[in-house]
Amino acid sequence: MREASIDRKSWSGLAGIVFGAVALVLALFLHSAGPIDPQPTIGQSIGEIAADIRESALRGLKGEPQPEPQAQVWGLDRILQTCAYVLAGIAIVLGVIGFVMRENRRVVAAAVGLGGLAIGFQLFVWTVMIIAGVIIIGYILANLGDILGGITGG
Repeated sequence: MREASIDRKSWSGLAGIVFGAVALVLALFLHSAGPIDPQPTIGQSIGEIAADIRESALRGLKGEPQPEPQAQVWGLDRILQTCAYVLAGIAIVLGVIGFVMRENRRVVAAAVGLGGLAIGFQLFVWTVMIIAGVIIIGYILANLGDILGGITGG
């Protein structure tokens, strides 16, 4: 006697594979193409941070209240990255639905695998970038005397 699950189409599993594949390609594109939105230079960023710290310290010394935090602007990079996470999540959910509906296990595993791989890839890349940033900041702090000594002539 043949099982009914063999005759059924694996619609949720196949849709999950499509969503997972699109999420993975989008994640690979985002991390290989670099930022799409225009980015300020490092000098501009550091200058703005220093000015904000100075203004905040002056307000604190004068006893003035600090301004309310402002919401971050959603740029194209942030929108695409969020879309990659959402598509990967949809792929995993569709894979689970396919598993519950007893669809072909290979199709279901592929849907969940592609969605999980898209999420895992993005998390891995961000972890590597954070570690690299900490190493660079540590190097700058360790050599701050040499950097400033070259500027001041001391």
